[in-house]
Amino acid sequence: QVQLVESGGGLVQAGGSLRLSCAASVRTFSSSAMGWFRQAPRKEREFVAGISRSGGSAYYVDSVKGRFTMSRDNAKNTVYLQMNSLKSEDTAVYYCAADMTGTRPTAVYEYDYWGQGTQVTVSS
Repeated sequence: QVQLVESGGGLVQAGGSLRLSCAASVRTFSSSAMGWFRQAPRKEREFVAGISRSGGSAYYVDSVKGRFTMSRDNAKNTVYLQMNSLKSEDTAVYYCAADMTGTRPTAVYEYDYWGQGTQVTVSS
């Protein structure tokens, strides 16, 4: 059974930074594409960032490009999301997800496993 556990969320002022972590308990972590999604109240879950199996390629939704950076450490079975220049519209629950078979997945249905989420609140 794959488990994903997010941490690092919290309350921050606009313009501030947070670093989210997601620890995965899966032997094939280095074979999994990973992603971060977010869901704000009364909105659908949306893709934020994804990273290739090796960590050599990361991709982002336009609204976070230049502000967020996704990375991974396969030796620690962990992915990260560094969030800088946070805005009030970044407020949401952030979810980590794993795709065991895909290439460059961005849709919710493409991911096989999900964490429980961590709340990020940006005050203006």
